[in-house]
Amino acid sequence: MAFTKDEKSKMMAQYGEWLDKSQAMFMLTYDKMNMPTIDAIRDKIREAGGEAHVVKNTLITKTLADKEYPAGEELTGTTLANFAFTDAAAVAKAVSGIVKDYGMKIKYGYLDKGLLNKEEVAKLGTLPSLPEMRAKLLGTIMAPASQLVRTINEPGRGLAAVIQANVDKQNAPAE
Repeated sequence: MAFTKDEKSKMMAQYGEWLDKSQAMFMLTYDKMNMPTIDAIRDKIREAGGEAHVVKNTLITKTLADKEYPAGEELTGTTLANFAFTDAAAVAKAVSGIVKDYGMKIKYGYLDKGLLNKEEVAKLGTLPSLPEMRAKLLGTIMAPASQLVRTINEPGRGLAAVIQANVDKQNAPAE
């Protein structure tokens, strides 16, 4: 389908807007996909905090060059661009799942304007998501504090146990 120059400039402006808002972008290739499958893929990416869009290779390549992104391999065939707006690791994990489930292939990606090859995108997909990382960090920070509180409270708890045992002994009926 041929697009007019005005339509192409609008598409490039939209691509630029998505790039400006995103932390990362991952390019996938797909073959013989129907719209229900693409909609399911878009839902998975949306749940991870991103958006998936079928893009025109020449226009996304020009937009990337205009935004001063490093050049990746030449885009050929059909391309599904996945933009990570909130959590790059979560979208990369969703992309890895999509690759396994639907037989798609990773072309390459970008993380904060840095070029990632397909292996690096796959590795990024193995990282924990932002909420998981926050929980691990909070647990690591809280562990010494909770151990300190237990250590400080232990002598008082021990003394209270001794006093309670003495009270129980004195109140016990004589045999």
